[in-house]
Order: sequence, then C-alpha cells, then structure tokens
Amino acid sequence: MLTKVTAYVMTGAALLGTASDFALAQTPPLSSSTFSENTRSFGVPLSGVLTLRTDVFFNESAFGRRVTQEVDAEGAVLTAENRRIEGELRDEEQQLTERRQTMAPDDFRRLADAFDQKVQEIRRVQDAKLEEINKMREDARREFLTVSLPILQEIMREAGAGAILEKSSVFLSAEAADITELAIQRIDAVLGDGQSASDDGK
Repeated sequence: MLTKVTAYVMTGAALLGTASDFALAQTPPLSSSTFSENTRSFGVPLSGVLTLRTDVFFNESAFGRRVTQEVDAEGAVLTAENRRIEGELRDEEQQLTERRQTMAPDDFRRLADAFDQKVQEIRRVQDAKLEEINKMREDARREFLTVSLPILQEIMREAGAGAILEKSSVFLSAEAADITELAIQRIDAVLGDGQSASDDGK
C-alpha cells in the first residue's frame, strides 16, 4: 500500500546506526575555498558536524505527511471495526448469560468455552492488524531515511561536514548546525509525497 521509492537510492550510501542514532560519515570534508560559494548559494551552514531532527525530518516532509494520513486512515477503520465487533460480542455474551438458567451446566460450559475461544481468536486477529498498521509506518520511515541519504550527503559536501548526527543525542551544538528544514526542502523537491512513483508503477 505504501509507495516504493527505492529508485531514488544511490549506490554506496551508508547509514550509521539506527534511526535514533542517525549519523553520516561517508564524505570527507572539503576545504573552505571549495565549499564557501555553495554555502552562500544554498544556505548550508559551515560546520564540521551537522545535526538533524529525524522525527521532524520524516513527519514534516510531504512523504511523511502522506504516510501519516494513510496510517491514520487505516487506524480509524480498525478502530471502527473493533467497536463493531465489541458490540456484537457483548450482545452474544448477554444472550449466553440469559440462556444459562435454562441449560444444563455441561451444555452451558461448552458454549461458554466456545465463546471464550472465539473472543481470544478475534483478539489475536485484531492485534495482528494493529501490528501491521504500525509496521507500515516503520517501514515507510526506514525507506524514507534510505532514500534521503544522497540528499543528506550532498548537504554534507556543501557544508564541508564530516558527519550528520541525530540532534537529540548531541549534548551541545550551534543552532546553525541544524539542517532539518533544509533537508525537508531538498527531499520534498526530489521525492514529493512519493505518490507519483506509486502511480507510475500501476
């Protein structure tokens, strides 16, 4: 259901650590004379170490917003389905309770056990659906970060930086070193919401 955009991934890009410890250290820094003109042109801060707020980078990108809308829509459908099922099970339980007075204990026990097994199976199925919805978002986020690597490497070259670190894990840094907004602009210009790639594949 979510768009596959791996065509944007460049060979040789490397992601060091998990999404919570996002860092790039692939490209050696350039001299100031080499990248100063690029910095003035593109608004990239001159810094040996850049920082990125990966949650914001994904959530506020066009791709991330589309994914969030899709996941929220799936979650709303599941919530409505759970409420419907809950109402049906409540009615069935009430009917079973009312029949108890007119049934032999063994017969009632068999029906009660069958009802309990039914409830457990429904819970298993619905939990699996929820896990799948959560997986959709995690897969999309992982894919997005992979696709963004060439763009982040380009920003590194322009800044003459040796690494991009997850900002939340940095104890102290200059505010100018945060490239999150710039990265969002760059990835949106290249990827958009990712929907066009999905449409082309149909």
